[in-house]
Parts: sequence; structure tokens; C-alpha cells
Amino acid sequence: MKKNLSSNFNLLALLVVLFGINLFASFFHSRIDLTKEKRYTLSKATKDLLGNLHEPVRIDVFFKGNYPAGFKKIVNSVQEFLQETREYSHGNITVRYTDPLKALADDSTATRFTDSMDYFFGLRPYTIQAPSKVGDELNIRQVLPGAVIHYKDTAIGVNLFKGIKNYGTEQEQLAALYNDVESTLEYKFASAIQKITSTSKPLIGYVLGNGEIWGPNVDDAVRTLMRDYRFDTVNLKQTPYVPSAFNALIILKPTKTFSDDDKLKIDQYVMRGGKIFWMIDNMYAEFDSLRNSNGFIAFDRGLNLEDILFRYGVRLNENLLQDMQCDKMGQIDRNTQQTRLVDWPFFPILNGTDHPISKNLDGVRAMFPNTLDTVKADGIKKTVLLRSSANARVLTAPAKIDFEFFQIAPDIKEFTVHDTAVAALLEGKFRSLYSGRIPKSFIDSMNAYHVPVKDICDSTTKMIVVADGDIAMNLVSQQYGPTPMGFNFFTNYTFSNKEFYTNCLEYLVNPSGILETRAKDFTLRLLDFKKVKEQRTTWQFINIALPVLIVILFGFIYQQIRRRKYAT
Repeated sequence: MKKNLSSNFNLLALLVVLFGINLFASFFHSRIDLTKEKRYTLSKATKDLLGNLHEPVRIDVFFKGNYPAGFKKIVNSVQEFLQETREYSHGNITVRYTDPLKALADDSTATRFTDSMDYFFGLRPYTIQAPSKVGDELNIRQVLPGAVIHYKDTAIGVNLFKGIKNYGTEQEQLAALYNDVESTLEYKFASAIQKITSTSKPLIGYVLGNGEIWGPNVDDAVRTLMRDYRFDTVNLKQTPYVPSAFNALIILKPTKTFSDDDKLKIDQYVMRGGKIFWMIDNMYAEFDSLRNSNGFIAFDRGLNLEDILFRYGVRLNENLLQDMQCDKMGQIDRNTQQTRLVDWPFFPILNGTDHPISKNLDGVRAMFPNTLDTVKADGIKKTVLLRSSANARVLTAPAKIDFEFFQIAPDIKEFTVHDTAVAALLEGKFRSLYSGRIPKSFIDSMNAYHVPVKDICDSTTKMIVVADGDIAMNLVSQQYGPTPMGFNFFTNYTFSNKEFYTNCLEYLVNPSGILETRAKDFTLRLLDFKKVKEQRTTWQFINIALPVLIVILFGFIYQQIRRRKYAT
């Protein structure tokens, strides 16, 4: 009797312990991330963002249904990540999975829907192709690779697919696409949630007064500023100083000489901790001049910025960069009068580096860029953000540019320059160019405005210098108007210029650390579809029939051993 009671008590105790463990796990749960890339670990910045949500956030994800293996892994990763965000948000995030394209009645309705999603949220349909179970046919379907985040009365899109690279094999392109989704998943969702829930936005100033580009050719850049930040212009010729209320300044492709008074205003803004995003064309080289006159001589613009940039730690060279890794342009064949695509080395496709701003980016297209060198500047850390490929060359000024470059295929033997810098990040306590020689009239003027004049920064600040003013500009179509920055009319392909532009601004003005999540490394190893098809029977035998045969073999051997052991 006592034995039965003891047994029942032990069973009851076990049940209580199991119930307690499950109850504890329902409130406090975690997991150990054993992956090399730490792909299942959220950054501290993301955890803080999610933990500080005080209002409901709804995420509509447009993934639902069965997908091919490679795409299915992306879908699973999105679901796992969003499940993690829900747990850290204390129930303030809800997720809904839908397939809107499948639910639409006809093609015309689907077209109108996808056009509206593209216009409002930047989501474009993506075509999935997968081998069918029977024969060589392909199963084709379209999906919207992204989500829409709703907060109060506003919404923002998250586009997971920025497009397939237009170079490399098909397998390499797909691997790069899927790896990009994996590596930027946390950043894209966290950044979007931060933007839509933020109560205050940084103030960005767009500098004017020295022939900076303004109008339709910076439509995309300005619209981005107006959407994500507070935005205003700053005319150096009209303002007595640059207010510190601006979290950052943008100086985009100036064409006129900067006076000492202009540079002094910029310099003192930096000394007070201001941040600057420079995009400078040091050489006169315009594609319109080439198109209208069939050629031109590239020469120094005479912007008079060499001394101030040198003081801050960088030198813009008087040259033009050519690269075998370049964009394509349309050219009319003299014999057939038909347009053909040809490589245009003056429009190089620049590579990113390991810095969060440019890591995991697709190519960034430049147009007649210069090169830059970092120079000694005490206390300044320099980091290259964009650079050429391993097959580039440099043309020193003055350089003649005409359509003959279209007619002659570039000789790779002449492209021996590799990994030369085009964009750099500078961080530290900058020293004033005008240290010890600031005019008394300027000091008196600043005292009247109660603005201090300084020789060195009190705190660390940063700036980004790009040796190409066209990198944030967009072309204008006569039929459709302004296009996205980095868009090519001839190939209908959009490079990652906008991602680079927004990442630079985010790094300059957002101290939360969300951008750091872009630096994650992921390696998604996809199956080789050709080998899968050729070796299908072999691997089916290895995975299905072979294990069964091994079990039968061991069973037979085991029975033989037993018979011999117990034979009389």
C-alpha cells in the first residue's frame, strides 16, 4: 500500500514539475543560437526598439502558400524573424500572412493592384520559376516579395527583393538575391518600424548657392528626404551661418566656386558637431555635353574645395575613373541603324565594402566619377565605402571623351587599377581650416547671434565624401517624368544608388544602431538545379532505398549471429 502511495506521489510530483516548467516557459522563453552567423539573434538596437513600442503595429506579409525550396527558405526566415519580433514587442506587433495576387479576380485587377503597391509602397511583383514534378516544364507564379507595416493612420512598405543582379550566372544571381534577403531582413523591418513609429525626425538641410543641382534631376533624392526626414534648404549666400538645428547637410553636385565665406560657414557648422554628406564632381564631365556635341574635354570645375576637404582628411583627384564592370548604354549601329547595348566604362558599377553603409549592396552606378585618396588628418578615422572593381583605369585631366569609346571594345590589359576609392567616411574631431585666422568681422557677427566660433570639434562627428555628384541624381523621361536614381532606360534595371543614399543619411543622423544590422553575414547554399535534374535518380536511391537496404542487411546479419549463438 505504501509503495503504491509513494509511486502515485512521485507521478503527481512529476506532473506538477512539468506543468510548472511549461507555465514558466509560456512567460519566459529563449533559445540558444548555435549558428556561426548568429542569424537567429536580434541586435540590441532592434530589441530596444521593439521593447519600447507602446502602440499596436500590424504587419501584412504577402507570403502565403507553397513555394519552391529556395524561396520557401526565405519565407521561413521571414516567419521566424517576425515571430521573434512579436515576442520582444510584448504583444504590440501582430502579423497577418496573405497572398493578394492569388485572390484577385482577373489580370487587369491584379495589374491595377500591383501598380498601386509599387507607387505607394515600392513593392513590385516577382516571378518565381520552379521545375514541375513532371517533365521539363516550369511552374510560374508571381508574388509580392515584401510587407506593409501599419501604425495608427500611416503605413510603410518593406521591399525584401531589390532585384537580381544583371551580371553573373543565373545560379550566382539567385544566390546573391536570397543571401541579400537573409542578411538585410532584420534591418529592413527594424528600420521601417523605427521610421513609422518615430515621434521626431531629424532635420536635413539641402545646401544651395553654389550651383547645386535642383529640380527634376533630384526628384527622387528630395522626395526621399521629405518622406523620411524634416527637410529644408540652406542658401550659403543668404544665411549668415548654418544653424546647428540641422542634423546634417547635403551638398549635391555644386558647379560654382565656393568663396572663403561659404567655406567658413560650412567649417564652423562642422566645428559645432554638424555632419555633411558631400557628393562632388571635381571634373566637368556631363553626359548631355557628349550627347549634344558628340564629345567634350573633361576639366577641373574649380570648386575651390580642395583645401577644406584636405583638412578634413580626403583629397578629390582631377581624373576620371573607367571600369570594365560598368553600365550599358544604347548606341545606334551605323550599318543597321538599330540600337544596340554596349558597355560604357565611364559609368562604372562600384562595389561596397564591409561597412554597414555599403555592405550587402548591389552595384552602385556612378557617372563620370573621380577617385579620392585619404590623407593624414589627426584624430580622423577614414573608411572606404565605395570602390572600383579589380579591372579599372584612370584618365587624368584634361581628358577627351567622345563616342569613339563606343566603337572600340575596351582592352582589359589597359585596366590595371583595382579597388580604388570613390567614397569615404570620415569620423572624429575635425580641426578648422581657418584655425587662428578667422576674420574678426565673422567672429563679431557670430557673437551677435550668440553662436560660438571654434578651432576644433568638442565632440566626435562625421561626414561622407563621394567623388561623384551624379550618384544621387535621377534621369528624366519625356514620357514618364523623373525616374528612380540609379535607373537605366536601356536595360530597365535599377542599381542600388538609392539604398546607398539612404544608408548614408541614416548613418549620419540616426544614432540608434539599427543600421549596424546590415553588416550581418549570411550564406544561403542553394541546390544546383542542373545537377538536381541530372542526378535525381541517384540521390533518390541514396536517400530512400539505401537506408532500407542497410536496415535489411543489418537485420539479416543480426539473425545469423543469433542463430549461431543459440544453435544447439
